[in-house]
Amino acid sequence: MEGTNPVNKKLAAALSGGAVLVLALSGCSSDDGNKELDAWAKQVCDTLPAQDAKVDAANAAIKQAATDNNAPANVQKTDSQAFQDMSDAYSALAQAVQKAGTPPGVDDGEKKHKDAVSALTTLSTSYAALKKQVDALDTKDQGKFADGLEGIATDLGKLSKSGNTALKNLEQGDVKDAMAKQDSCKKVAASASARATTS
Repeated sequence: MEGTNPVNKKLAAALSGGAVLVLALSGCSSDDGNKELDAWAKQVCDTLPAQDAKVDAANAAIKQAATDNNAPANVQKTDSQAFQDMSDAYSALAQAVQKAGTPPGVDDGEKKHKDAVSALTTLSTSYAALKKQVDALDTKDQGKFADGLEGIATDLGKLSKSGNTALKNLEQGDVKDAMAKQDSCKKVAASASARATTS
């Protein structure tokens, strides 16, 4: 009887590049910043650590399920909850960016803001769809379950890439500098950097 381990590992591999909030923060910012923009950045950054931790924990759960020769039903339960948590995290981020409004004094700020909210909302919806896919898999047939997981792993790999770009267009120039000053954003950037070196 063949285990689902190899396919679980594919799922884990798809996640390894998917640190959610890869904030491209240089950390070097000018001190004569725009106070309004700094306030905007604080509002967005303060939401990030909790959501980053939620996604990181979900990633870790999927990887853990993949390392054990786990029964399909257990893998299904773990992955389903993980995708739900990711969906919730991106939804919370979309709401936070929406609530913060257009970053003040930024070229094309309105478009960048709208695009970021749209991208984060789409990611939330996509992870919710993956949850439904996992929930629908047949855990009694290992072969079918493995095939289904493989398809989900492919979709997950694509989502991971788009997750990394969702905020990047917003995080440029003065916005990037303002965000780099915020302790909460520094914390997330350090956490993402630490994950990158251990994965």
